[in-house]
Amino acid sequence: MIALLLESYLFIAYIKKEDWLKGTAHALINAIEDGRLSPVQASTEVFHEIYYVFSDYAPLSVILADEAKIATIKNLKYVNPDAMIYLTALSIMDTCRMTSIFDAVYAATTLSAQVPDHTIISTDENYDNVKGLQWVDPRQLKLS
Repeated sequence: MIALLLESYLFIAYIKKEDWLKGTAHALINAIEDGRLSPVQASTEVFHEIYYVFSDYAPLSVILADEAKIATIKNLKYVNPDAMIYLTALSIMDTCRMTSIFDAVYAATTLSAQVPDHTIISTDENYDNVKGLQWVDPRQLKLS
């Protein structure tokens, strides 16, 4: 099985009350927890991004509860970005016309040795611009 990195928008869709990707996000998380999709990783940077996205709309107690829910997803392993990942992310932003530092960190993490297959699960077509990175649209995964 290919080692995958799960991008943040799937977590955001998973915790929002309504989202166009919510059904896919729930199916994906269920497949990870049931062991039907493995190995799957996520960058710890998702916690920073989720705070950033929701801090203007939700109280800190709600953000904390949502992040705790994500932190305890069974069978999901977290990758901690190191200095090289952050430097690579800045390079990706510069060379691949990527404007989000978060997306660039996920791309750099996916390209690192911590994600040996260099594959990310995302709906973001910007990852097409990153040489050496493969991306899989979660709506195309067979999760049953």
